[in-house]
Amino acid sequence: MIYLWTVILYLVFLAGVSIWRGRGVKTQEEFMVAGRSASALFLVATLICTWIGSGSLFGGAGRAFREGFSALWMSAGAWVGIAIVYFLAPKVRRIAQFTVSDILEMRYTPLARLLGTLSIIIAYLTIAGYQLIGGGRLISLVTDLTPQQGQWITCGAVVVFVIFAGMRSILALDLINGILIILGIAIAAPIALSLAGGWGGLTSTLPETHFTVTGSKGIWPALGLFFPTFFLLLGESSMYQKFMSAKDEHAARKAVIGMIIGVIVIETLLDTTAIFGAAHYWGDARFHLADGSFDQRMTETVILEMARHQLPVWAGVMLLAGAVAIIFSTATTFLMIPAGNVTRDIYQRFINPQASEKKILLVNRVMVLLLALVAILLTTRFTSILDMALYAYTMVGAAVTPALLAAFLWKRVTPLAGTLSVGAGMLATVVFGILYEAGLSKWDYDYIIYPAGGASILCLIVVSLLGKPPAEEKWRPFWAQ
Repeated sequence: MIYLWTVILYLVFLAGVSIWRGRGVKTQEEFMVAGRSASALFLVATLICTWIGSGSLFGGAGRAFREGFSALWMSAGAWVGIAIVYFLAPKVRRIAQFTVSDILEMRYTPLARLLGTLSIIIAYLTIAGYQLIGGGRLISLVTDLTPQQGQWITCGAVVVFVIFAGMRSILALDLINGILIILGIAIAAPIALSLAGGWGGLTSTLPETHFTVTGSKGIWPALGLFFPTFFLLLGESSMYQKFMSAKDEHAARKAVIGMIIGVIVIETLLDTTAIFGAAHYWGDARFHLADGSFDQRMTETVILEMARHQLPVWAGVMLLAGAVAIIFSTATTFLMIPAGNVTRDIYQRFINPQASEKKILLVNRVMVLLLALVAILLTTRFTSILDMALYAYTMVGAAVTPALLAAFLWKRVTPLAGTLSVGAGMLATVVFGILYEAGLSKWDYDYIIYPAGGASILCLIVVSLLGKPPAEEKWRPFWAQ
């Protein structure tokens, strides 16, 4: 019963913060970028909480259960990406737009904005979708409800939270979420190792490949985990939107330093705890299919299973609280961002440019509700959370990131090249997913980044070099000192 009350109290607290913070939200700037007033401390917390989601708690942990420490290749992509973002954050804040698609139109064309918006919407609703799956699994674990019923409850709570206050409420709550996440996993890890029989029990139970750099699959699948995360991080719309929420360029850059430290620590602890749990559950029939292979969905629940059934109650409650924080902090951001994209980059840009602040806020809130329903529908398309994560990461990483980075780093990139790059990355990702789900591709999602990223980068470079250099007014705002 205590586990259920942990979830209930968190949801009540979440709704209270949202209503309280929502009282002062009157403008688009307040709703989408928190009035551009966020300090470095709040930025660090919200950046970490946004990045550490169900992809890490379920997808990454499940991969760690099955493959061992080589699962950290997925996390390492984010670590390297964050280090590069350190140099971009002040420029992003200086430009002071609302969305990444604003930047794509500013540097390229209105079509680049539209294509970028579509790719971000698809990717972020996929990410929001697997947060809902994670929330459904968690609620099912502590109640008699089915995972599907738990998804709807999670969806409703997230919608309420976002609709009232947008970015203001997210920034307010993520500092507390960050503390819950760190405490929960830091307490659980050593206890899980003890339950596995210590390091000796771990190495005697698990295969040797669990302790190698690339695991049992080899280097190409390992890099197939690294690059989607790397490219997503570099083009991650919610992260840039939060930089735009910073009170100044200095706060944005300081936040990146805190983010890289927090992400390295938390994701390493999550994967390590999952490996410790694997040793405990290695022979458990629930984690295997009839043919003896792993049940991928079940392995993705290893951390929640540890929290609910193996850890001491006090430690399990802490870990469960951290898990709830992980799911909801990420779900709120990844639902708010596409709603903002539709509102600003489609409705406000192409349908009603003269819309009042009141109308813009109304449309934004309605889109939160409608897109939440779309996210629920997307959860039926994939086998596992890890597959959903790799698809979504590649959608942004291939379609948006090359053009976005070129906007800041390459004066020679042309408007046509940037536009085609976005379109090629999005199309290649969609085609790969269709072929795989139809059973027409021998490659799984470990390899999706190769064709999608290759198509995007090739278009960007070749078309730029074949065309005339862009006019100075296109690149000058991105190079101002």
